[in-house]
Amino acid sequence: MVFDRGTILKAAELFRSVSPRLVFTHARSDYMMDHEMVSLLARSASFMYAAPNFVPGKLQPGTGVPYLYYCDPIEGIDPLGQPVNPTTYVDVSSQMEMKVAMLSCHASQREWLRAHHGMDEYLNSMRQHSASRGSEIGVVAAEAFVQHRGHAYPAGDLLVELFG
Repeated sequence: MVFDRGTILKAAELFRSVSPRLVFTHARSDYMMDHEMVSLLARSASFMYAAPNFVPGKLQPGTGVPYLYYCDPIEGIDPLGQPVNPTTYVDVSSQMEMKVAMLSCHASQREWLRAHHGMDEYLNSMRQHSASRGSEIGVVAAEAFVQHRGHAYPAGDLLVELFG
């Protein structure tokens, strides 16, 4: 992934075609550079896709800057080993078995982790991290996010509204 004009325009065209209200992206500071590039693309596209003449295509009614959330980086730490402080937690305790089942279907990720990281415990790692984030809010398992609250982005917390 690269953060360049052509890729930004493609991302903005995609955003214009779907007019998202809610966007999840990778952490701004992550262990993989392509994750960081995707994060920059999501931020750029979410802010600019509705600007007149930025990209072709008709704007859908109600188009505006969406809620933007950065997903928790692996192990909840940035590339320098510093902890990430979430703005929002979602209790996923009742969904853990579904989460494990879905992640276990991601065969290419497993093979890549085994070859590149020498790691084959990604399911246990996910369980441990979900439990760790859960303990921070007094539940069995949670996912954590950082909400982008910069100028023009919604100030309210949509995830809290949706999930409590």
